[in-house]
Amino acid sequence: MTINNFSIEYDAINSKNTFTNGDTMNGRVIVETSKEVKIQSLVFRAQGKARVCWTEHYGQHQTHVYWADEKYYDVKHHILREARQDGTEVIGKGRHVFPFSFKIPDRKIPSSFKGCEGKIVHKVKAELKQSMKLTKKAKTHFTFVSTADMDIPGLMEPQYGSKDKSLSVFGSGSVSMDVHTTRMGYKQGEDLKVMVEINNRSSRSVKPKFVLYEKRSFFAQGRRRLHTNEILKEKGEALESSNKETVTKVITIPRELPPSIMNCSIIKLEYRLKVYLDVKYASDPVIKIPVVILPSSKAPEVKQPPPSAGFGFEAFGSPNQAAWGGAPQQQPAPRPIDPPPAYGAYAAYPSYPDFDKYHDAL
Repeated sequence: MTINNFSIEYDAINSKNTFTNGDTMNGRVIVETSKEVKIQSLVFRAQGKARVCWTEHYGQHQTHVYWADEKYYDVKHHILREARQDGTEVIGKGRHVFPFSFKIPDRKIPSSFKGCEGKIVHKVKAELKQSMKLTKKAKTHFTFVSTADMDIPGLMEPQYGSKDKSLSVFGSGSVSMDVHTTRMGYKQGEDLKVMVEINNRSSRSVKPKFVLYEKRSFFAQGRRRLHTNEILKEKGEALESSNKETVTKVITIPRELPPSIMNCSIIKLEYRLKVYLDVKYASDPVIKIPVVILPSSKAPEVKQPPPSAGFGFEAFGSPNQAAWGGAPQQQPAPRPIDPPPAYGAYAAYPSYPDFDKYHDAL
């Protein structure tokens, strides 16, 4: 094999190995050859896009695949432009390092996400073309965490819900509750304080319970697929018959909980706080309060070493770069980066063959 290694890698900029709006990513495309190689072109690309796909079955023999795509950016730079049809550009034997620098667009872009029927991916890749040969491709995904969207209506306003319920079977009287939270938006790791005013005018005892859960919605061709998943549960003390009490509960938002996704038209990740009164032998009164999870502050930055002298161009195709046919410059092996953190820690859903097959291209 003439090309022994063709890969792309990037440098981490913080301890979590995440990127956000406006960050600059530096990295390199590596080509290792066992002899001189003729190349037509070498291209760098950075992409951010979302895709959903699922299958619905109608009867025994009818199925329909629903799918949708959404693209956020597609940046393309020529490292080595196609100059001649005969592919006479030559790189010598050895290890060649082609640096790149890419600035993530500073606009509303959804965070990296992976679910059972859709995902949002951010990646960098390289393509190497040779005459009469298949195009070689290399890619790596990176974790993008969008900056907090403070323009969501009602984000920092108090939330409120009220519920009354009469007991007619296996009991009598009624119960009511009023639920208050200080606001809708919370950062990862913050405390959510909820206050519940309970008036138990029934003949039974009631117990307040709290559930923080997520809603994952996928949209395609006018259809919607919805999955819910409980994240944590809490409960309060039972309130006996003919009593009134105000219960205050503090729920800590898990630090690893993925931020809400509200800026993607085909995938939404939402959160709710469900407060209900557990009443034996009766349906429970329930109140659902919207919760928006905001990304926490940026992780500490990683100090980068100064660039090597051999990384000789700022823009792709710069006239100052070394001649391709010359002897290769020996570059030290770059420091390996940590893999991106998992995005979707609560995605305890099964894999779907149709979805996996459809997403191989991502």
